[in-house]
Amino acid sequence: MMSPFVAELLGTAWIILFGNGVVANVVLDRTKGHGGGLIAITIGWAMAVYIGAYAAAPHSGAHLNPAVSLAKALSGDLSWAAFGSYLIAQLLGAMLGQGLLWIIYRDHLNATTDPSAQLACFSTGPAIRNPISNLAVETIATFVFILSILLITPADASLGALTALPVALLVLGVGLSLGGPTGYAINPARDLGPRIMHALLPIRGKGGSDWGYAWVPVVGPLLGAALAAWLLPILRSL
Repeated sequence: MMSPFVAELLGTAWIILFGNGVVANVVLDRTKGHGGGLIAITIGWAMAVYIGAYAAAPHSGAHLNPAVSLAKALSGDLSWAAFGSYLIAQLLGAMLGQGLLWIIYRDHLNATTDPSAQLACFSTGPAIRNPISNLAVETIATFVFILSILLITPADASLGALTALPVALLVLGVGLSLGGPTGYAINPARDLGPRIMHALLPIRGKGGSDWGYAWVPVVGPLLGAALAAWLLPILRSL
């Protein structure tokens, strides 16, 4: 039996490897999938979540996201000690997945002359930069995402191999409908871990890691998760 720490680390690594992998395949120069567009990216991210969640679910509950872990802790379903362990595992897993992805797409990262396209393979960014609006988008998108997870996961335990499917479809819906303004981080580790790797890894012609925006995809999802955890018992009492 895999420990919850290892399960969260590997599950998050797979999410980043496959999720940012589809972004790299679409936006980087001279790839087989160059120009594949939004549909390819959103479907790829949904599959990434399915793969990561399916692998980790029997061992850790497949949080794979500090926002999910925070909501579980605030709801009393996860101890705060376990929350700290999950948080570290998720951040390290995101960095591991991005490191593997850098190895795979290193030549294409170096062949791409647009620094913003390079950064897009690591972290999210706003289509229109307005920190307050961007924060509101990430908060609301994550609130919808986390509240839906808290409502659907107790009912899907009997789905066997399809247990992770509802969450994957939820990610697909969030990406298609709410992902336009900010790229739908909805996961602090998903954005922060790869952004750290962007700052550390050697990439020809890369620009800055946009640390001025980095707080938005961290704070917004945590606020959305806290709001979802607060509202859940109210909804269940109605």
